Amino acid sequence: MPSFRFLGQTINNYRRTVDELRELVIKGAGVALVAAIIIWVAIFLYVAFYYTYIPSVSHIRPVHLQFRSCEGSDGICSYPSARVRLTKKQQLLMIGQQYKMYLHLEMPESPANQKLGMFMVCIQLHDKDNQLVDNSCRSTMLHYRSYLLHTLTTLLFSPMMMFGQKEEKQNIVLELFTDFEEDQNHPVTDIYVEIQSRQVELYSATLYIHAHFTGIRYFMFHWPILSAAVGITSNLFFIVLVCLLSWWHLHRPNAHEREYLYDTAKDEDEPQLQQKKRESFTFRGEPDGTIKCLPNHSPGICSI
Repeated sequence: MPSFRFLGQTINNYRRTVDELRELVIKGAGVALVAAIIIWVAIFLYVAFYYTYIPSVSHIRPVHLQFRSCEGSDGICSYPSARVRLTKKQQLLMIGQQYKMYLHLEMPESPANQKLGMFMVCIQLHDKDNQLVDNSCRSTMLHYRSYLLHTLTTLLFSPMMMFGQKEEKQNIVLELFTDFEEDQNHPVTDIYVEIQSRQVELYSATLYIHAHFTGIRYFMFHWPILSAAVGITSNLFFIVLVCLLSWWHLHRPNAHEREYLYDTAKDEDEPQLQQKKRESFTFRGEPDGTIKCLPNHSPGICSI
């Protein structure tokens, strides 16, 4: 009956639509999953490269100075010195990276330091076998302040000094190495610091090692968002390119399949080629399929 036929066609159309939607959803979910995996792989590769290529920006080590006291009298009978252990492992600094080394001295503005004037600070770098790798010496002193400036500063900050929020001291920053590079054969593990003055008075000393970035490291460290965008985009491009080449390599026909396809196409095109040859190759006369000899001509000259 027409009503049942219409109902059957409607049900079939509905089933076909549902199947198409299901197939579309499955394909879309597969594409979304593959895209998410590719994006996360690109991000992971960039993060791994960043933490492998960019070293630690700074290393801070306290310097605990020691000296030998004089026997029978007060005072220092040796230069204050300290041995700083950077690492117990093979190496701490990255090979090929330039570093700057600073020594921060916290010195009180005492009469002894003001009378001291200039003094030398020396540093020696040693490897795990206690072999000398490099050394450096720099001179420094307290910054000069006149009696008037010292009086005005004391009056201005006297409330903070009374509550212990400020002290009469200066922080001296001494650059010992400008562009130090780690030796692969003799990595630095210990640093020996010596203050070559027996009259110096110090609150504390701290050693700072800062990485001096140049080139790609400078770009990646100071512009992390832009460098991350460029790096992740490059990773995505190469990953997609590799996936496409792999897919083409897996799904391209092999030699036997190409030969079979070629033979099939040749067999299918052979009748068409023969027909074109027959249509293009004509003689004088009517193409009725019969051979007719023309009069007043030599024997053997005929037409179709």
